[in-house]
Amino acid sequence: MQEPDAASTSEFNSPNLEVLIDSQQLQKRIREMGAEITRDYAGRRPELICVLKGASIFLSDLARSIDLNITFDFIAVSTYGKGTNSTGEVKIVKDLDEPLEGRNIILVEDILDTGLTLSYLVNNFRSRGATSIRIATLLNKPERRKIKVDADYVGFDIPDKFVVGYGLDFAERYRNLPYIGVVKV
Repeated sequence: MQEPDAASTSEFNSPNLEVLIDSQQLQKRIREMGAEITRDYAGRRPELICVLKGASIFLSDLARSIDLNITFDFIAVSTYGKGTNSTGEVKIVKDLDEPLEGRNIILVEDILDTGLTLSYLVNNFRSRGATSIRIATLLNKPERRKIKVDADYVGFDIPDKFVVGYGLDFAERYRNLPYIGVVKV
C-alpha cells in the first residue's frame, strides 16, 4: 500500500488513512466493468439505479464506461447512521422517481458488506415488477456477509477493514478522496 500523493491536501494526507486501492487501479477496473456490462446488455437498455450517497462517484465513472443507451435513477437508504457498524435495519430515505415495471435494472452500490441492504433492495425491486436485476458493486467484503447476496459485477474483493474514499465516508467525511483508503484505528 502506498501513501497519497505529497501534493494532495491535508485531508488526503491524513495519518489515519492508508491507500488500499489507488485511483489508477479504480479507473482501470471500472472501465473493465463497463465493457462487461456493454457486452452483457447488447441490444437492451439497462437502467442503472444508484444507491446514494456512496455509489454516486462510482456510478459516474461506470456510466461513462458503458457503450449503450442507459438511464439512471437514484435511491437513498440508511443502515449506518453516523457510526462504522450497520444497524441492520434498512430504511428508504429517497425513493425512485420512475416505476420499475418491465425494466432491466443494474443496482449500482459502493460496497457489498453484510448483504442486508442489497437483499432488501433486490426483493423490493422484484416486487415492483423489474424484468431483471443485476448488481454492480465497486467493493465486496465477503467475510462480512450475513445474507447470501452475490454481485454480478465486482470491482474489488477487499478485507474486513473500514474503508473510505471514492464516495465512501466516515461521518460524511472523505467521500472526495480519489482512492479507497483504510481508516487506521
